[in-house]
Amino acid sequence: MIPLFHDFADETVLVFGGGAVGARKARRFADEARVVVVSPEFGGDGGDADTDEFGGAELVRAAPAPDEIVDWVDRFDPALVVAATNDETVNEAVETAAKDAGALVNRTDRAGSRDARSVVVPATVDDDPVTVAISTGGRSPALSKHLRERIEAELDGAGAMAELTGEIRAGLKAEGVDPTERREAVRAVVGSSPVWKALRTGESNARREAQRVIRNRGESP
Repeated sequence: MIPLFHDFADETVLVFGGGAVGARKARRFADEARVVVVSPEFGGDGGDADTDEFGGAELVRAAPAPDEIVDWVDRFDPALVVAATNDETVNEAVETAAKDAGALVNRTDRAGSRDARSVVVPATVDDDPVTVAISTGGRSPALSKHLRERIEAELDGAGAMAELTGEIRAGLKAEGVDPTERREAVRAVVGSSPVWKALRTGESNARREAQRVIRNRGESP
């Protein structure tokens, strides 16, 4: 499977299953897409649904039979359908209906090889605008979690570094600096421990330290 970043803005994600897995998938997409979760109960207790647990998704209390899944998919016209129930027959119907409708499908009870339009939702580490995605192809969620926790510490400050070097790169380009020199200057900043330290500790002199690194290389400031 080829990893891609997909924009779900203004799209609908339809989740079948209101357990812990369905809730996690809903939270994953709720910040960007309209998310609808269909399940006879939510959170596994049969009580009132806690929408916060599902990231504010729309919760629809229903228990569609396998032959009714296609009607739900047609009703919401989703870009992505998630099969997260504990019923393999229902999940199979969800996968079939999604693919017949031309939607992407994430089936949470399957690992390993997958058919066309199947997707795996990776574990992610974010330091906006930097995102690192981790996937084991569904084989080992525990390993994905472990790697995510290790990467989180390494990624600290990466978002600020991306913003800083993006501004430096744009400034050098506006000054007419040669593309090769621009790349070398930015690489020098990215590889500078003092710049990383300044960014991670919130010091205001990160830009000055970056300019010092560039000047010491004989580059245009």
